[in-house]
Amino acid sequence: MSNTHTNDLDISFYGSVSDITKSQWQRIFSDQNPFTSYEYLNSLEQSQCVSKKSGWLPKHIVIKQLDTIIAIIPCYEKSHSWGEYVFDWAWAEAYERNGLEYYPKLVAAVPFTPVSGQRIGFDNKIDTVSKEQILKVVSEFLNETLKLGYYSSWHCLFLPQTDSANIADVSIARLGTQFHWHNDGYQHFDDFLNQLQSRKRKNIIKERRVIEAHNLSFKFVDGDKATTEQWQGFIACYQQTYLKRSGHTGYLSSEFFTQIASVMGEKIRLLLVTKPDDNGNANLVAAALYFVSDTHLYGRYWGCLQEFDGLHFETCYYQGIEYAIKQGLSVFDAGAQGEHKVARGFIPIETYSNHNIAHSEFNKAISHFCQQEQQHIRQYMQQLHDSSPYKANTD
Repeated sequence: MSNTHTNDLDISFYGSVSDITKSQWQRIFSDQNPFTSYEYLNSLEQSQCVSKKSGWLPKHIVIKQLDTIIAIIPCYEKSHSWGEYVFDWAWAEAYERNGLEYYPKLVAAVPFTPVSGQRIGFDNKIDTVSKEQILKVVSEFLNETLKLGYYSSWHCLFLPQTDSANIADVSIARLGTQFHWHNDGYQHFDDFLNQLQSRKRKNIIKERRVIEAHNLSFKFVDGDKATTEQWQGFIACYQQTYLKRSGHTGYLSSEFFTQIASVMGEKIRLLLVTKPDDNGNANLVAAALYFVSDTHLYGRYWGCLQEFDGLHFETCYYQGIEYAIKQGLSVFDAGAQGEHKVARGFIPIETYSNHNIAHSEFNKAISHFCQQEQQHIRQYMQQLHDSSPYKANTD
């Protein structure tokens, strides 16, 4: 696939984050989101977690003007749909039933990470009008790529609502939902609890008391200050839990975790859960991996070596809420799915993705499906809002 020149813009595919300098990347992605950072995406590549073998072949779209990079879209050629969290398996199966190939497809996303954020990063000198124009030019470039038969489709996942709307006329907009906790200026965990309805508040207190009875200790450690032993402990928890649940040790390797610890540890928080043995020694029983930005706490992975009632809720939700309150963070994103989060203070929020399918009939059918799906998702979100655990007018 050769470079394309459109409206004085040069658009091309790059095979690695490392083909772009760190300073160039940081100029384009300057919003402090850890998952679109040079360090995070380059670590995925260097550890081979994303590669042709893993089905995530880097095909980053780079937009230049007068030989200067002005925009970047982290992008991948996919040979499957694992690790995306915007599910299109049914689309792939429909292709197969009709003797058509759905893969490879082109996906703009952060691998294995369902976190909303910039999917196209712009130089901070680019104004809003120019951004909208560039988005449309890039969409046209992608559509031309589809016509050449390289891919069945292109997909942009978990992008901001404004960007999704700006390309809605050249793609199918798809609505999704997640559950986030929002900090309403709380000073203490009890301030949060006091905003909940009595029954929900009592349930959380009860769940936390069950954990207290197990004599567990919870400690957040900055990723760049965590010892090798602590990191290895988290990796063991992560791999063992994935193995029990999925039959494999997880999408992310120990090499990846070791690398992010060394290059972006300041944006990482390890939550270590220990229990004293008969000799008073603290033994690791569970761990969770969190990321932070200036405004957000992101709960990403967890695992346990011993199981206790309520341990998942405490490790992945309540400890995160307490940390966000103490640090003055505005939003706690605890990961994809899980409407059980609503009873624990998380509220449904909209997520957005855009898709274009080369096959015209399938494009029409999928567009119709997404329109119907959107109605169901809005109804679902309204039902969850109606059953909010918060007292009236507090969420």
